[in-house]
Amino acid sequence: MASEDVKASESAVSTIVNLAEEAKLAREGVKAPGTALLNICKSLFAGGVAGGVSRTAVAPLERLKILLQVQNPHSIKYNGTIQGLKYIWRTEGLRGMFKGNGTNCARIVPNSAVKFFSYEEASNFPLADDAQLTPLLRLGAGACAGIIAMSATYPMDMVRGRLTVQTDKSPRQYRGIAHALSTVLKEEGPRALYKGWLPSVIGVIPYVGLNFAVYESLKDWLLKTKPFGLVEDNELGVATRLACGAAAGTFGQTVAYPLDVIRRRMQMVGWKDAASVVTGDGRGKTALEYTGMVDAFRKTVRHEGFGALYKGLVPNSVKVIPSIAIAFVTYEMVKDVLRVETRISD
Repeated sequence: MASEDVKASESAVSTIVNLAEEAKLAREGVKAPGTALLNICKSLFAGGVAGGVSRTAVAPLERLKILLQVQNPHSIKYNGTIQGLKYIWRTEGLRGMFKGNGTNCARIVPNSAVKFFSYEEASNFPLADDAQLTPLLRLGAGACAGIIAMSATYPMDMVRGRLTVQTDKSPRQYRGIAHALSTVLKEEGPRALYKGWLPSVIGVIPYVGLNFAVYESLKDWLLKTKPFGLVEDNELGVATRLACGAAAGTFGQTVAYPLDVIRRRMQMVGWKDAASVVTGDGRGKTALEYTGMVDAFRKTVRHEGFGALYKGLVPNSVKVIPSIAIAFVTYEMVKDVLRVETRISD
């Protein structure tokens, strides 16, 4: 009996020592390997959910934006946001409103997961324990996160663009993500999967960078100044965080939008049936024979004017405002539910 008591005492002491050690590590900011891995998985999951929810909520506007970006200026089908949505509904029905969304989610879920996680890692890496993130550091961390996430999932974005552009009357019909990927690889080669990558890299720096920088800086400013009674108990409400996300999305997409147009047009190069749905030069010859990003800018402005660089901006603005806002708030709410220790702005 005494032996059992001794063993029980030793077990209790061992448990207390282990708990004390874990508490010490937690105070020092060091996580046990299992805890750290679990937090990483939870963070990635939260980012993926945020991306899928936010993009599905605005899928019809996302499709209309792409159609406006690449449509032939001499054969206008989509003339504005309301008319464009009505035309899609009339000609293709509900499925047409969400065409390409499955591919988009298959891309955006891992993209969003990697982006949010990369941002948190990049924003923590260069800082000492007592250092504060400045707007410039946030911009840099956001840019790094955007480049990593975009590069990792770019082939999915490329085929998503083509799936979104094709209609029931398109001569070529991609049957899905796998078929589109295999067809592009077979007919155009591996490099075709990264057409438009350079303007995407350049565009993602101000876009994602500004999204994170503006969102976090606005939150910090609101928490410090507490204007208009928006802050209670040092916490921002959902509506206030949505407003911060909307402001961040609007600012970022306005700066980066021309690069998004050029990227989308470069992605159509080499698609044999693209001339039936995308821009031409008005002389019976497709203007999609771009030699690179600069050439794409030059030909677009020459044949269609400077305004062509902002085609689809209105539906994109309508889309981006709720999309970015929903993504940020969903990410933070899912992490709260999962009890992940680190959060944006912590």
